[in-house]
Amino acid sequence: MHTPVTVIGAGLGGLTLARVLHSRGIPVTVYEADSSPTARAQGGMLDIHDYNGQLALDAAGLMDAFHAIVIEGRQTMRLVDPDGTVLHEMADDGTGGRPEVQRGELRRILLDALPADTVRWRHKVSGTRALGEGRHEVTFADGGTVVTSLLVGADGAWSRVRPLLSGATPEYVGTSFVETYLFDADTRHPAAAKAVGGGSMIAPAPGKEIFAHRESGGTLHTYVALSKPQDWFAAIDFSDATAATARITAEFDGWAPELTALITDGDTTPVLRPHYALPTGHRWDRAPGVTLLGDAAHLAAPNGEGANLAMLDGAELGKALAAHPDDIEAALTDYERALFARSTEPVTVEGAEVHGIDSENNTAQTMLKMLTEQGQ
Repeated sequence: MHTPVTVIGAGLGGLTLARVLHSRGIPVTVYEADSSPTARAQGGMLDIHDYNGQLALDAAGLMDAFHAIVIEGRQTMRLVDPDGTVLHEMADDGTGGRPEVQRGELRRILLDALPADTVRWRHKVSGTRALGEGRHEVTFADGGTVVTSLLVGADGAWSRVRPLLSGATPEYVGTSFVETYLFDADTRHPAAAKAVGGGSMIAPAPGKEIFAHRESGGTLHTYVALSKPQDWFAAIDFSDATAATARITAEFDGWAPELTALITDGDTTPVLRPHYALPTGHRWDRAPGVTLLGDAAHLAAPNGEGANLAMLDGAELGKALAAHPDDIEAALTDYERALFARSTEPVTVEGAEVHGIDSENNTAQTMLKMLTEQGQ
């Protein structure tokens, strides 16, 4: 089977690209390994920025749908000392440029804006190869294949498309998250819920921090960040929830109980999320008929920009293809020129330092000073 534009990966970036192309009358097919949109959890809250993510949604014609899923009040951010003292709180007055939504809801509005047959579920890619003259063949785990005039890798950190363009591979950056959830927190975990407040809370310390976000329905989603080598985490049996919880909690000995409760009282088995990154400023030489977007192109440690940048990548690629309907290479050249420039902009590079938690300056007092200097 031959398809004009083939996108690998139905994440936010790939779906934004598909929506922008569809809205401009350009045929596109998205192949996704998941069996359905609800096959796995879609992550937590996302703040969608007015300088990238919202621009992408505007290009996709989805701003009304976006505003309908914004959860009011979640832009509030609280800075807390390990002893539980609230040092600073930035209230959500409804005017901030980073409204919060659930990732799953954002993905839903993108899927709802596409014809039902745009995404082909249960298509896990096992390999890709160039056929010449800008054409590529994609092979799936079930043995099926497609040939395409334009192949777009929107397939994340471990992209199967990236090797067609680059030999770069993600490397561990020295930090990991351990994720926990507390459900119906206001009733079942009132002390932890009070500590988090109405939006998000961060309690930093050298080499570690606890970041929690209030999601919909009274759910508290916690990201316990630790600066540890992979071998340290490998020694923990995360299939044993009790033992894993105890080992992670031990790193926060002496912290306020309402903060450690975000770990000890978790309603789910703690999940390890190691952080990987591609080299800063990762780029490649132009190769006919193939390109990358999102984490496949510029994977970085969590910095608040990843989803927003992936969506902007998708929108910008879609607009470039629409602007050059008869010249894919001209479109890809324009797109990649802007993509490479974006990946070295201060907001991206500085954002990658957000979780430099191994620093001795990773304290609530240092962060308070920074926020004060920024007028926040």
